[in-house]
Formats: sequence, C-alpha cells, structure tokens
Amino acid sequence: MDKSTIKTTDNFRTKSDYASLEESALNLWKEKNIFQKSLNKESPEGDAIFYDGPPFATGLPHYGHLLGSTAKDAIARYKTMRGFHVDRRWGWDCHGLPIENIVEKDLGVSGRHQIEKLGVKNFVEHARSKVLGYTEEWKGTIERLGRWVDFDNGYKTMDNTFIESVWWALSELAKKDLLYEGVRVLPYCPRCETPIANSEIAMDNSYKDITDISVYVKFELADEPGVYLLAWTTTPWSLPGDTAIAINEKLTYQKVKVADDILIIARDRVATVLKDKEHEVVSEFIGKELIGKAYKPPFDYYKDAEMPNKENIWRVWHADFVTADTGTGIAHEAPAFGEDDMNLANKHSIPFIRHVNPDGTFAPEVKDFAGVKVKPKEDHQSADILVIKYLAGTGALFAKEKIIHSYPHCYRCDTPLLYYALPSWFVAVQKIKDKVKEESGDINWIPAHLKEGRFPAVLDTAPDWTISRNRYWASPLPFWKSKDGKVMFISSITDLREKTKKSGNEYYLMRHGETEGNIRGLVCTNPDSPFNLTKEGKTQVEDSVRNLDFVPDFILTSSFLRAKETAEIVKEHLVLRDAQVIVDERLGEFGAHSWEGRTWDEFLKEHPKTVENFYKEYDNGDESPADVKKRMASVLYDLEKTYSGKKFLIVSHGGPLWAMTAGSYGLNGEESLQMISENVGFTYFKNGEVKKLDFVPLPHNDNFELDLHRPYIDEIVLEDSEGVEYKRIPEVIDCWFESGSMPFAEEHYPFENESWKKEKFPADFVVEYVAQTRTWFYYMHTISTILFGRAPFKNVVTTGTLLASDGQKMSKSKGNFPDPWILFDKYGVDPLRLYLMTSPLMKGEDANFDEKAVDRIYKSVCQRTLNVLQFYNLYRDSSVEGTEFDPHSLENVLDKWAVALLHKFKTDVQTGMENYDLVEATRPIEKFVDDFSTWYLRRSRERMKDGDKFAKVTMFHVLREFSKIIAPIMPFLSEIVWQELKNEEDEESVHLVSWPEGDNVPEELEENHDLKEMDKARDVVTKILEARQKSAIKVRQPLSRVHFSGETLGKEYEEIILDEVNVKEMFYDASLPEGTINLDTAVTPELKREGNFRELVRGVQDLRKKLGMDARDLVKITFSTDDKGEAIIRENEELFMKLVSAKEVSFTDSENGEIILIVDEPEDFRFKVQIEK
Repeated sequence: MDKSTIKTTDNFRTKSDYASLEESALNLWKEKNIFQKSLNKESPEGDAIFYDGPPFATGLPHYGHLLGSTAKDAIARYKTMRGFHVDRRWGWDCHGLPIENIVEKDLGVSGRHQIEKLGVKNFVEHARSKVLGYTEEWKGTIERLGRWVDFDNGYKTMDNTFIESVWWALSELAKKDLLYEGVRVLPYCPRCETPIANSEIAMDNSYKDITDISVYVKFELADEPGVYLLAWTTTPWSLPGDTAIAINEKLTYQKVKVADDILIIARDRVATVLKDKEHEVVSEFIGKELIGKAYKPPFDYYKDAEMPNKENIWRVWHADFVTADTGTGIAHEAPAFGEDDMNLANKHSIPFIRHVNPDGTFAPEVKDFAGVKVKPKEDHQSADILVIKYLAGTGALFAKEKIIHSYPHCYRCDTPLLYYALPSWFVAVQKIKDKVKEESGDINWIPAHLKEGRFPAVLDTAPDWTISRNRYWASPLPFWKSKDGKVMFISSITDLREKTKKSGNEYYLMRHGETEGNIRGLVCTNPDSPFNLTKEGKTQVEDSVRNLDFVPDFILTSSFLRAKETAEIVKEHLVLRDAQVIVDERLGEFGAHSWEGRTWDEFLKEHPKTVENFYKEYDNGDESPADVKKRMASVLYDLEKTYSGKKFLIVSHGGPLWAMTAGSYGLNGEESLQMISENVGFTYFKNGEVKKLDFVPLPHNDNFELDLHRPYIDEIVLEDSEGVEYKRIPEVIDCWFESGSMPFAEEHYPFENESWKKEKFPADFVVEYVAQTRTWFYYMHTISTILFGRAPFKNVVTTGTLLASDGQKMSKSKGNFPDPWILFDKYGVDPLRLYLMTSPLMKGEDANFDEKAVDRIYKSVCQRTLNVLQFYNLYRDSSVEGTEFDPHSLENVLDKWAVALLHKFKTDVQTGMENYDLVEATRPIEKFVDDFSTWYLRRSRERMKDGDKFAKVTMFHVLREFSKIIAPIMPFLSEIVWQELKNEEDEESVHLVSWPEGDNVPEELEENHDLKEMDKARDVVTKILEARQKSAIKVRQPLSRVHFSGETLGKEYEEIILDEVNVKEMFYDASLPEGTINLDTAVTPELKREGNFRELVRGVQDLRKKLGMDARDLVKITFSTDDKGEAIIRENEELFMKLVSAKEVSFTDSENGEIILIVDEPEDFRFKVQIEK
C-alpha cells in the first residue's frame, strides 16, 4: 500500500468506508510484513518482557478478550516505539473441564463411569480434536482488532514440551518438601467428578442465591430416652453421614419440654428456635456436661458396619466453631462433607462415613435413597425433601424452614458443588506463604488499590493448593506409586526413560547390502524384485558381521529378497539356526508402489520432505512416511511385550529403518524429518550398516508419537534400583498449575532456552481481567516465588468486566450486545479500541457497553482527523515538507500554540504509558483532536488558503507527530495519516518509527505559556459568544465593540478573539467585575450591510458544497438580484471573489439558479445564483 492506496476523500464519511481504510492499512502490514520488521528492528533498550495468558480456543472471542487484547497491544506497540524488543507469542489453553464438557456433549456421555466405559483413549483423542476448533476465527478477530501477535510459533499447554516443564516444576516442589498427599474436604463437582479450586469457586457467577430447606432434627441421648439434642442443618442430605454432635462446652444449655419431648438447646437460642411454641424450661447447665454422651443417629444404615475407632462414633464433642449466633448451638457433624467436621474428626479419631458416591448419588448402603442425586442441578431440593419426609415419618423431624443463601456452583457446568472428603495432592502453601507475601511487595498494580487490597487478601487467605484432578484431558501428575505406597516423582522425559521398567532386550538395526537398484536409485517396492545383492553388497554385509560385538538371539528380516539375502549371510556367519530368523512383512520397503521402477529423485521432486507430505494420505495404496513409521515401530513394541533379555538384529531398508528409529523415540513428523534433513532422500543407514537402537518404551499415540497424556502415560511402569515396580496414579494436574507455569513452560525451560531466567524473567508487564488476581496472577506468583524466589512480573494491568448496555452480563441467548464484527464494519476498530481504553474498564472497574460512545469517538476523533488531513491535502505544498521543522522560527501565535498543544499532548500520553495507566494515556486524544480541528484549523484556514508557509509546515508537523503518538493506541488511524504524509526517506509504516523524543521546543512552549494565554483568549471568546446567543445575534453579524475585565492579553490574542467573535474593537474595562464582558449589541446600518455580505458569502459557500465542488475549484458565479443586492457584491467584489474562490462574477436577468435569501429590514435580499466551473 502507498499513498494512492489510502484515499482520504469525502467517501470516508460513510461508516463502512472508514472500516475499508483500516483494512487497507491491515493489508499493508501483511504485504510488507510490518509486524516482523518491527520485531527485527534495533532495540537499544533491550527486551520488554510480556507474558500473555492463554485463552481457550473452544469458543469465539468475546468482548472480554477484545478488551484485554487492546491493552496488551497498546503497551507492546508503545514499548517497541520506545526502543524495546517485545516478543508477543500467542498461547492456547488446551486442557481441563471446558473442553471435557464439550466432549461429553459431543459424545453423549456424562460422568466418569460413562467416560471410562466409552474408553479414556476415545475421550482424550476427541478432546484433542476439539481443542483448536476456533483458531482461525480467533486469528481473524485478533488480526482485525489490530493486535500484533505471533500465532505461528504459539505455544500450547498440551504440547509435550510444555508438559515436561510442568513436570520439572512439580519435581522441584517435591525436592523442597512442598508436595504432600492428604485427605481434605474440598469443593467438589459431582457431575464433573473432580475437586474445584477455591479460587475457581470465587470466580464470577460461581456463587448463586438459591432457596434451600433447613431442618431442626432430634438426636435422642442413648442414656436418656425421650431427651433429644436438637441440631439445625442446611444440608439434610448429609444426615445419613452423621458421626458426631458438636457443642460448645462453655455455652449454657437448657432442657426444654415441648409437648412430650425434652429438647436440649443453647439457652440464647431457645426463644428464636421455639418461637410461639408452648414450652417449659426443665433445667439449665453448662455444655461441658454433655461432652462424651452417646446418642442415637437419625439414620442407622452404618450401625453394624466395621470401621476403625468405632467407639468414638455418635458421641458429643466440644468445638469452638459452635456458637449461639445461629441454629440451636448444636451442630451435626458429617466429617466427609465439611472442613470443620473433618478437623474435629481428625482431632478425636472420629470415624468417617462417606454415604455419597463420587457421582453425587447416595451410596447403596443408604437403602431408602440409594442412587438418588443429593444435590442435582435440575432440582437441588429434591433429595432434601426425600430425607425430610423420612425424618418426619420416624419422628426425628422437629421443624423445617426455607432459607435463601449464596451457594457455590461449578464454574463450568453450573452444578451445585458439594464439600467432599477426597484424597488429593497439595502444594504446602502455608509453608511458603510469608515469602510469597513478601515478594508481592514490589509489584506495581493498575489500579493501585489492588496492591494493598485484593491481592494481599488473596495471599492471606490462600489454603494449601490442591493440584490433583480426577479427570482425563490434562497434564498427568508425574507421580508413580509402589504397592507399599512409596512415591517416585518424575522430572523429565529423560528421567522417565531412565526409570521405565525395561525388558532387557537389545535392538540392532541393519540395512541390507547394496543392490543394482540402489546404484541406479530406483524405487523397488515389490518384495520379489529381482535385484539381488551385488558383490559389493555382499562384502558390505560380511564386513559388518565380522565387526559385530554381539550374537543376536533372533534376526528379524523384511520379506524383500535383498533383506532376506542379507539375513542369510548374517545367519551363516554367526552359525544361527533357521528358527532364529523371523520374516516380518512389516519390515518391508517404503510403499511407494505407484512409483515402482522410477527413481527416488523423481519421487522426491513431487513429494519433497515436508511435514504435510509426511502425513499425507494416499488413495492409491501408497504409504506416507507416517504409515511406515507406524508399522515399523509396532514391531519394536511387540517384541518388547513378548520377549525379555533378548538381542535382536532387525534387517530392513534405508527409509523404514529411519522411520523405526524415529518411532522408537516418539518423534512427530517435523522431528522425524529433522533427522534426515541433510541426508539424500529418506536414507538414514548406509548399505550393510548396523546401528544399536537405544529403545525404551514411551507413552505414545497411534502414530507412535510421544504423548504424555492419559491413557498412554498410564501404561508406563517404572522400576527402582531394587526392582520394585511403580504404577502411575490416575489423577491429572490442575490446569491453573499449567497456566501458572506458562512463563517458563512456553520456553521449555530448563530443557531448552537455558538463558530464559536471566533474559526473560520476570515480565515487565502482564495484562488480564481483574478476577485473575485470585487465579492466574496468584498461581503464577506462587509458583514463581517457590521456583525462582521472586515475583514473576513487575507491572500488572487489570481490566474490569464489560457488561451489556442494560448492566447485565453479556449473553448470546439474550442478544443484549452487538456482534464485534458488526462494530468493526460500522465504525472501524480504532473507535472501539479508544473507547475501551478510556473507560473505567482499564482501572479494573465494571462498565456497561455504550455504542453511542463508540459512535462519538468515531466522529470526534477518526472523522475529524481525516477532515483535517483532507483540508491539509487541499492546500498541500510539498516544498515545505522536506525542510526540518524548527519551532523557534514560528511567529504566529496560533502556530506556537499548536506546537505547545502537541508537546503537552505527547507528554501526557507518554506519562500515562510509562505508568501503564492507559486511561490517563488515552483520554487526551479526543481533546487534542477537538482543540486542533475546531480551533487551530478554523483560525488558520485563511492562512492555509493564502499559502502561509508557517501554517502549512506547522500543520504538517503536527499531523505527522500526532500519527506517531497515537500509533500504539489507534494503529489504523495513525497508519492512514502516516501513509498520506510520509516521504521517500521515511519508514514504510508508522509502526516502524521511534517514539517522538525531544521536540526542541522553545522554553516558553515547554512551560505551556502559549497554552495558558490561548486558554484565556478562548475563555473570553466563549463569554462573548454566550452574550451573542442571549441577544440572538448571529456570529456572522459584525458588532462594534466589547469591553472586558481581567488580565491584559497580547495584541495577537486580541486579534484572534475579535476575528473569532466578529467584533471590531476590544477594550479593557477595570470597572467591570473580574472575568466579565460587556458586549455592545447595537447594529448600525454599516454593520448590517457587512453582516448581509457575510450571509451571502456563507450562502454561496454552502451552495458550492451542495454542488460537490472542491474548495480549490475556481468557479464562475452568475447572480440575478436587484440593485440593492448587486450593491452588496460590488462594494466588496474583490474580497467576495477570494472568499468564495470565484474567478468571475456576473449579473443577469435570468431567473435560473438556486435561491439565497437574506432576511433584512425593511426588505429581504433575494439572489438567484448559478455556479459553474
């Protein structure tokens, strides 16, 4: 794209045309590879490190993503202009419940039982296929948004390299004794059948207000028939799991007679609980007297069950958490379903009863409700109602009442959560909490209040972090266990290879000896091909056999004649039996059957060694390298399963042996091709050559590519030095641990990029949604502090939530927000970007979407800027554009003011950007455009028309500098302006230009002297115009004088004021109140004639516009009017012709033309006007 590509004509005023201009800029960036050039340019300031949180690609990007992406892009572009190199590598979050829920819907399964019945492999492979389902849509949207990011080299959390780095991190935690396995009550989703992190249930919309039924239940004392402990609970479904009653030994309790029962209730709760029920206080005592008493549970399903410490079940215990603030001062305890309950049970060795299955249904032992969901999403009260009816039937129910409370739900499937005792793996956060808090002290937060408020609160209240999940599609926990409970932590793939249980087999690969086909380079895919070994070929084999330092137990050979002949020579030399030679057709030649008899050179010309061709599927029976690799690697794995302690010599062909080697290491297509990048064709072995293969079984998919996911990793058995076997635990890693490992895992540190810690850590800035203080920011900070001893980022920019215009959450089903692409096409992207960055959203606050504000910015910034540019082009003088701008040479106060305005604008934007305060950086843009267009341009319009050199050079300078200053924020508008104004020596894009540094402005401009004086002048103008409006006198009507009080302004400012307000003279009058004006509104006949003249000029100018004439067009004007009308023109004919760009004015009696009417007393002026070029 060049200047001819972007046209700033009147057409931009139609809404879609500005979007077209933006797309022209976008095409320029693509065609000229501007993003890459911006990365390649010199960066004297070094690197500005940016960490980008990975989104899921399982849905389309929404406004939240656009908001974050806009901020990320603006900061990165600014840093680049300031001389930094900013890597912007995209990442994809691939694992976890979001994808698993999609897969369950796709496959029509729900819950672990159905998934495992379907097959973990089927489930996982379907998940893999869905992970990147919307990548193209994402790329298109992010690109159109103007965000520059490297998609091609993006990282994925499902990559083996990423997972390996996560394993390393976990192994480091294990070395620091910060990992442990334990049983704790955790938030748990019965539908997803996995624990949920505390941070996840604190996320938006996880807590919902629901109506539940609370109950008062009677627990009869074993030694006092008819006397009942009255307990209150909001979870009736938990009662079958009751194993203890908790009271507070310091509280006072009463025995109260109600009807035929005696109830025990805390004294301070009696009135509230019993309300209007008739009752009698029988006695009063201290809670301590109840400690140790036995009681009868309301459900006896586990009365005869064997369990440890059963002597402690169904007794009364003291607990500090029991108070007289709510309930009855008596709490029923189900240790498997409550954190306080479990702590009490652990303290006193009280048994656990887990009467709810992992899928959220009552266990079989709970015979009256077996299989019923305890808290179903469809009707969360249904199980409670069944329990309440049962209690009513047995007489254990005292009362029930509805309560409305905030209850946690699964953030992915919206199922009510349970608190459920689970064996899990934890990071011992409490051990390192002080260090984590200490290292957070130097982080700069935007907004600043997060530093002392929300983030420290997150750190203070953080529990030990449960990192294990009972799911499938995620990074597997690299923990293997022996039967006796010993744990082996794996830190890398190399570590895995070393500790994998091995068969003891040894594998040696041998290529057949030379044939005539090899000499001629022919494709010989027929097993019965007549090409025998040449004499040289036989010698090659014999030489290799003599050099063998082992005797194989078996020779496996291809069924091809040349391979069998080679195997026969080896057998004869080593005196092996026929039975020790096994022919396996899977070891045959590369199956390029349709190329039989042609040369490999011809084949490779049509099928070069590319990743695409590696996996290509042929419909004519030919094989791809991937096909060959699969069959060859299957031989190895079959031998590994069948034999142990044997030596194998495998005789095959050049290409297949390369494929077998690649398959043995689990290499993918790209990695496999790298092995032979310098080789001729697919040859990895010379004829007759023997190589030992260092083969260890690896977790692999059907393509025999390394795959660390389940179920492949589950098949790997480890062995310690004493021969003890270890099997992997089935859990996977919390996806937040993956995301928190992103800074080093995307770089495959420490296995590659060993300088990462020194060069790319910590980040200079990160940008995400404010709720990430509880999640990504917290987890990344915790992991970084443990591994590297410091915070992972220096500056954190947080964004708020963009709500729909009605204040509700944006919802597709409600249709309460516009499609972003409609806005892109309607207004372009830059108005949306500026709207988002100037909003409270960039201060971490929520805001309702306001399309009217986008429209306002579109008109006030984009259209106005292009209007100014268009006006400049009308009177453009290229001779002034090549000269160096010297602000010291300026004499006109308007020019000085424009430069001072520009200097302040640049300083304000720069200050905001340096402080990562995008609101402060972006809000000056709209005001600057308004000031420059409505004041400078209007006041300088005639100077431009008259060819004033200084006006033109000032406007040229301001527009160019403006395009640089807004480049990080409004990248499209800046490019449009730059392309119009750049010269041959300039960079081809504004985004390759450095940030404007010193302006070389005079001292008075630095001190904003001209800005202050001009502000005073504009204030006077405003007051005079207000006085005109009150008197209903148009500005085109000249007035004689105005008096005002206040500081004296310079002559230049007075002239500007008088010209702007169309008044002849200005006087300072100290008798007036300070800051006021007195406008003489008398209109003399002379002033009236002058006003009429101005009205006529305005009418002709409007008619020119109506006729579509350019301001530079010199026209002929013909008037039909009376003598009085003609006199108006004749008196000022020369000035009139200049003002309306006329080359000729004439008069006629013709009645043709447009009417211009000027209202006057006693008679109006009427003109018929014809204009032609």
